[in-house]
Amino acid sequence: MDNTAFPAGSNLGGMIAPAVDGAQPWLVEVGADGAERVFTYDDLHRVAAGVARALRARGLKRNARVGLIGLNSAEYLLSYYGIMQAGYSAVPIGYKLAQPTVEYILGDARVDCLYADADWAARLDGTLPVLPLGDRAAWQAHLDEGPFEIEPVQARDAATILYTSGSTGIPKGVPLTHGGYIWTLGQVSVNGGDFIRRTAARVLTAAPLSHMNALFLSKTVTAYGGTLVLMTQFDARAFLESCARHQCGIVTAVPTMLALCARETEALARLDLGSVRSVAVGSAPITDALFERIASMFPQAAVQNGWGTTETGPAVFGPHPAGLPRPRLSLGHPLPGVEVRLEGGTADEGELHVRNGAIMPGYLNREEDTRRCLKDGWYRTGDVMRRDADGFFYFVSRADDMIVCGGENMYPGEIELLLEKHPGVAQAAVVAVPDEIKGQVPAAFIVRSAGSTVGEDEIKQFALSRGPAYQHPRFVRFIDAMPLSAANKIDKQRIKKMADGLHR
Repeated sequence: MDNTAFPAGSNLGGMIAPAVDGAQPWLVEVGADGAERVFTYDDLHRVAAGVARALRARGLKRNARVGLIGLNSAEYLLSYYGIMQAGYSAVPIGYKLAQPTVEYILGDARVDCLYADADWAARLDGTLPVLPLGDRAAWQAHLDEGPFEIEPVQARDAATILYTSGSTGIPKGVPLTHGGYIWTLGQVSVNGGDFIRRTAARVLTAAPLSHMNALFLSKTVTAYGGTLVLMTQFDARAFLESCARHQCGIVTAVPTMLALCARETEALARLDLGSVRSVAVGSAPITDALFERIASMFPQAAVQNGWGTTETGPAVFGPHPAGLPRPRLSLGHPLPGVEVRLEGGTADEGELHVRNGAIMPGYLNREEDTRRCLKDGWYRTGDVMRRDADGFFYFVSRADDMIVCGGENMYPGEIELLLEKHPGVAQAAVVAVPDEIKGQVPAAFIVRSAGSTVGEDEIKQFALSRGPAYQHPRFVRFIDAMPLSAANKIDKQRIKKMADGLHR
């Protein structure tokens, strides 16, 4: 990759493919009602400049912080680019978050003004200047269209401040720098970037723009000259229909979204999804059974299991340098320029520590958390990984999810993988519950496969026959669907609340 295309001292808001015909579609917005709007690369340049001019006219100080809260939309993404082009830091906020959490983020990030949809504008107390987001006419009226010179920035300046959803506690602000993001853009040439550039690929996503997955994807597509097909909200059937209608070459999603797509048997039978060449799955672990279902849905595609954190960015793993094929469920091999090590276990299994060009400078206003997780440029991820003989890495579980049962250590992720090998299990989530004798025991919450009547005893016997006895779930509960977080991941905190009262 010629990294001169992404100079490190540049403004991330200006990382727009320079050789693309201005009339080429940059964004296709797919509404919840199926209505579509198309925006070209010329529209992106013109309208982002209008956002930047409008913000600058407000007299905001350099590096001011501008929030964004609302559903996915063209206006959201155009505002995001305009914020950065003006030299300000964007603060995307999950629209599904509880109001006290949103108010905490606005205060913690010291947001100067906020783009908000009508619902959120009405819910906030009015102490913060609010710009329209969901009202298209009002948003259009706020633009100050005209020429704009993109603001020069320092590589260490924050382009975006993302808040981690976190498994527990108050969300933490992660400043992500212009230089770090631009370094990452150069690295992802091997993880889809070059394919986008060669084919002007259409790339489908429905993940919230307030999270790393979709937000960085939008920058990758824009920098490499593709077309982003963006759904305002996720719906499994509409997702598949959009993929077929726009002949998308790349599909990105979190595992739970694709698990829901796999249930759409009627749509899958009638739609042609042969255009898809790559399915990028990330933000949460994937199981062998789901991998099979994804491969059958997209028969011409390579299915890739991705990994990244808000703190490290997504450019950690990729192809093997010797060209070895990536094993199923592997996250890949460390990219050139990325350092990794495993700590606290064996030589080939332990907690992953990462150092690369995109590591955050530190959590916002959280010095103690920064000291605990970041040292000499190494970020302690909290994820337990396994490395095979060829150097490929595999996710095992979160380090803080470990269950200690009668002195035996086990990880929920390993039990979930085992349970999802049962043909009657579509999804499994495992959490610890207290036990007077063992200290902790695993409890499993299961979504059955379509038509399955599998019961608790069968699940327990299946686990006992295929794994160590101490690892089998002592409790099995069946649910209709997994609770999801704002990022469409399985919400383990809600699962734990569902397990309250289970004990032995």
